Amino acid sequence: MARLLGTLRGSQPVARFQRCCGLFPAGEEGGGDPAEGVRSSVVCNGGGAGGRRGAGAAGCGAPNGVRGGRGPQGCVQKYVVKNYFYYYLFKFSAALGEEIFYITFLPFIYWNIDHSVSRRMIIIWSIVMYIGQVSKDILKWPRPLSPPVVKLEMRTDAEYGMPSTHAMAATAISFSFFITTTNQYKYPFELGLTAAFVFSTLVCLSRLYTGMHTVLDVIGGALISAVLLVLLYPVWDSIDHVLLTSPFCPLLSIAVPLLLCYNYPKLDYYSPTRGDTTTILGAGAGATVGFWLNNQYVAPAHVGSTMAFPLITSTVVVLMLARFLVGLLVILLTRQLMKNVVLRVLCYCYTFPIADLDARRRLEVEVPYKFVTYSSVGFTATVIVPLLHELLGLI
Repeated sequence: MARLLGTLRGSQPVARFQRCCGLFPAGEEGGGDPAEGVRSSVVCNGGGAGGRRGAGAAGCGAPNGVRGGRGPQGCVQKYVVKNYFYYYLFKFSAALGEEIFYITFLPFIYWNIDHSVSRRMIIIWSIVMYIGQVSKDILKWPRPLSPPVVKLEMRTDAEYGMPSTHAMAATAISFSFFITTTNQYKYPFELGLTAAFVFSTLVCLSRLYTGMHTVLDVIGGALISAVLLVLLYPVWDSIDHVLLTSPFCPLLSIAVPLLLCYNYPKLDYYSPTRGDTTTILGAGAGATVGFWLNNQYVAPAHVGSTMAFPLITSTVVVLMLARFLVGLLVILLTRQLMKNVVLRVLCYCYTFPIADLDARRRLEVEVPYKFVTYSSVGFTATVIVPLLHELLGLI
């Protein structure tokens, strides 16, 4: 067993999976001219020998299918794509675990499908992601080595690997959506289960393809998420009821996440995990306050008996798209506005220039900056946007 776990934790299975999917370091089998191998073609800071920008650097249209990604120490690593179907499939799948997906899919469900489904998904997502992020910085397991692995992403390489929070989020979101909708709507059970499995599997495999996680990271993330779903499922309705009706909900929804963010595990160097965790908890806190306000002052939440999905007509599709586009525009504007305002206030309070990246990474700056910004986004998505929808006649 120890030998198996050691193998699953290693970099070679990841490298073999990449090769099977047609992704090679430049200079390897099928990788073009050996003179342009990984070791001789790593370009640091966008410059090659003699200051020339190397072919395959990120953003460059390199010939012969050679592309660029980040290698060791932030350098640009050349790689060759032999199968573009897998390349675009897994790049897209990896994006399903990023902020762009969360900021579009979760609000879409709230605006167009079902408030109760969205509430449960957001709460589960917040809990699962917090546990995953904290676990990374407690376990401190490294990510796969490059070489032999080709790394296609840049930012997340500054974080530890175990567990894969992409795998955790994909498992939590897909199966919580499946479980909550299958309890409230009539549709084929096999269809929902298959969709949840395919979604989570694609995201998990994308973490291997992009070289960001070992097999054990991915399996561990999916299993942790599954265990949390099993433990939380019996109390979903109770948690939902408390969050909607308790007079202490707004206070606790803000105070508890803030306390967790300020007491996040400390590392010897800066890692984006604390900022990402603050972003997630902030968005969840703002949304939870919005759920409570809507239930108290707008329309009490009600979960009816099991029903069929509404008939999808052209009019329904147009209204759904209109609600989504209007809502997305508002929350993106809110995010940008709050980023600018909160950052300038913090710059004034702590007397540092706005371009000082090191100052912005300090605990007393990063936590309020991220938390206030994204709690505003969560609140806007659940309160302001629905009111705007009603004002525009989209409901």
